[in-house]
Amino acid sequence: EVQLVESGGGLVQAGGSLRLSCAASGFTFDDYAIGWFRQAPGKEREGVSCISSSDGTNYYEDSGKGRFTISSDNAKNTVYLQMNSLKPKATAVYYCARSEGGSSWYTKVDYWGQGTQVTVSS
Repeated sequence: EVQLVESGGGLVQAGGSLRLSCAASGFTFDDYAIGWFRQAPGKEREGVSCISSSDGTNYYEDSGKGRFTISSDNAKNTVYLQMNSLKPKATAVYYCARSEGGSSWYTKVDYWGQGTQVTVSS
């Protein structure tokens, strides 16, 4: 059974940092990419960043450029999203997802995690 479990969300003040984790199981980690999405209240879900587990190729969408860094620990089957200098507009539920990867990775998702809430206070 494919499972993706996010953790690391919480409440942080503007300017602070959080590191989200996505622990994957139930499939061969190196065969897929893992991406992060977010959905703010009243808005559509949007892609943030993605990393290929096999070679570390990564992509950042506009929402993730500049302050976010994605990384992968293949020994732990875990992908991280380091978020720095957070602003209130980053408040959202963050989801990780399994993807086939590539530049249009956000259109090739087949499994989702349950999401973790990130709230940035002003």
